[in-house]
Amino acid sequence: MNPSLTRSQQRTICSQLGRVKLQLLYKASIHGFTAAAFHQRCDTRSPTVSVGYNDSGFVFGGYTKQPFSQSGFYVQDDQAFLFTLSKEKLIKYPVTGPANAVRMIAASGPYFGEALVLVHGSKPVVHSNPGNYYNFNAAEMHGNDLNLTECEVYQVEEAAEELEEPWRTVTWESEKRTELMEKIRTYKPLISSVPKARVLLIGSIGAGKSSFFNSINSVFRGHVTGQAMAGCSSTSLTTQFRTYTLKDGREGKPLPIILCDTMGLEESTGAGLNLDDINSIVKGHLPDRYQFNPSAPLNVEAHGYQEHPGFKDKIHCVAYVIDACKVSIMPSKLEEKLDSIRKKVNLMGIPQLVLLTKVDEACSLVAEDVTNVYRSYYIKEMMQEASARLGVPLSCVIPVKNYSEDLEVNLNCDILLLSAVEQMLRFTDNYFDDISDRCNVKQ
Repeated sequence: MNPSLTRSQQRTICSQLGRVKLQLLYKASIHGFTAAAFHQRCDTRSPTVSVGYNDSGFVFGGYTKQPFSQSGFYVQDDQAFLFTLSKEKLIKYPVTGPANAVRMIAASGPYFGEALVLVHGSKPVVHSNPGNYYNFNAAEMHGNDLNLTECEVYQVEEAAEELEEPWRTVTWESEKRTELMEKIRTYKPLISSVPKARVLLIGSIGAGKSSFFNSINSVFRGHVTGQAMAGCSSTSLTTQFRTYTLKDGREGKPLPIILCDTMGLEESTGAGLNLDDINSIVKGHLPDRYQFNPSAPLNVEAHGYQEHPGFKDKIHCVAYVIDACKVSIMPSKLEEKLDSIRKKVNLMGIPQLVLLTKVDEACSLVAEDVTNVYRSYYIKEMMQEASARLGVPLSCVIPVKNYSEDLEVNLNCDILLLSAVEQMLRFTDNYFDDISDRCNVKQ
């Protein structure tokens, strides 16, 4: 039984109720648009969120902490409220007559104080009467469309903050950091004509693309660095296409991986990274330090344009950098842009993963101790939502904490960061294997 509420909508509702989750009890399209079906599955259950859907696209309903019954009486609930969801935002209408917040009617579905009734009289319709114990604008709440296409009731349950066991195994020891660093140092691409794996970082403004490079660089330097411009701004601090080579220490050898940074994605059209530039970047046409133009894609006449790039110039893996604090409030237009990019990259057969940044800012449990990252119920939910929104398996979502406040590196942060690079190289190897099988490239 799949809920009609999206993860984002569920999170928006839950944000009004505390550290909770929603468990679907009743779905009218499955159990029937009848009072009997509603009461059979929902009586004695509490607290609950009841949700109606109509053909006009409105999603609306009510919350009560009182258990449903068929007593015929009004019950008091000073915490009850009605709501409508509009563009990822919740408009709330608190109860004005707490003594009559909910009425327990046998012949109807959820019945909020004569003001709103879902599945009214065992029919897929809404009874709406603003001003009776709840004040709301009917056109704003449901567009005056009183025919239901769906009705659901969810039980509100407490959500555990910490899982009993971490759901991914990580060894948090200095030997592990040493092992990961050595793997990266000694990595050799499977195709001999490629000296270094090239990984493209794509993400919205402020997600932490440049900070990720700085953080990986910091691990190998032994202290926090800031080679790539990073910080907070309403527009992208990265305006050029940059290819960053990592070095093993201050005067060390270059590592066999190049991180390619791009201009940040923006929600509005004609701003941020131009989607048409993605093809040029992935195919290796863009020169280092190419100046992005949000309103026009790369021109073949541009200075440094590589007309015949080699396999070593192309992108071998794509990493989407997503802010964990903003997964659930990602604007729909930005999500559409990411989906468009993902489809383009899919067609080119290039592996993709997601770096979920700022996990410490998103979860206090992780802020206390980074080793709690795979014990955090909230971070797991964010990873699952990122997986669903970007259309990649959960195994391709990697949480990291970039160095943004620290002056010195930290063992546990290093291990998360190095693990992310290890996954990039594994994915790159998968790509090289696939290319070799398909094109019989000389190895």
